[in-house]
Amino acid sequence: MLVLFKNFNFKLLDKLIFILNLQTKLPIKLKDTNKHQGLRNQLVKQLEEKGITDKNVLAAISKIPRHLFLNSSFGDFAYQDKAFPIGAGQTISQPYTVAFQSQLLEVQKEHKILEIGTGSGYQTAVLCVMGAKVYSVERQNELFKATSILLPKLNIRPKHLSFGDGYKGLPNYAPFDSIIVTAGAPFIPQPLMAQLKIGGRLVIPVGEKDQIMTLLIRKNETQFEKHEFGDFKFVPLLENKN
Repeated sequence: MLVLFKNFNFKLLDKLIFILNLQTKLPIKLKDTNKHQGLRNQLVKQLEEKGITDKNVLAAISKIPRHLFLNSSFGDFAYQDKAFPIGAGQTISQPYTVAFQSQLLEVQKEHKILEIGTGSGYQTAVLCVMGAKVYSVERQNELFKATSILLPKLNIRPKHLSFGDGYKGLPNYAPFDSIIVTAGAPFIPQPLMAQLKIGGRLVIPVGEKDQIMTLLIRKNETQFEKHEFGDFKFVPLLENKN
């Protein structure tokens, strides 16, 4: 039977469905138990065995409930050193990658850090717990909205969350002490280099299929010191907004 609805607001229905989809992707219960803490302690030991030495990075990872940044179907696996899908074709990076990039940043309290690729918000949370002032950009509107809801519930408050094109950075808030890119870029975007303070550090995985973790240290207005740290695998850094 075909039923016709006159004057029905289908745009409103679409919005309601979108909101419901967002809510189903957020954890229903924001519970963090002694069991979770024990799993985090085990994860920290694994990261130490893999060469992570920055005590502030390890302390942050030991505090942050990673299971709350995942779809509940992956909750039982949250403290394995693995990446997991989070929607919109994106992933939450494996804890070792998060720790490795954070360690390369040499984060100090009150450091002003630009993050390109908010994603699930887990890397954002690590930097915030380390005492940084985090400015983060996400190009996927679905993830931007979900993270904007989740982080305040966990009492994690970055200075600024933005829906936009990561290749452009955030020039209105520059310069930054450090910049971290959490997706694979085919090249290092010039606008990001320009937004880095002298003495600042830019950590970015560079490459098409596989990426080389790259660290740039700005020496002066025109010169950068480059270091490479082996192969990693990231989802691609895409231009524009979605």
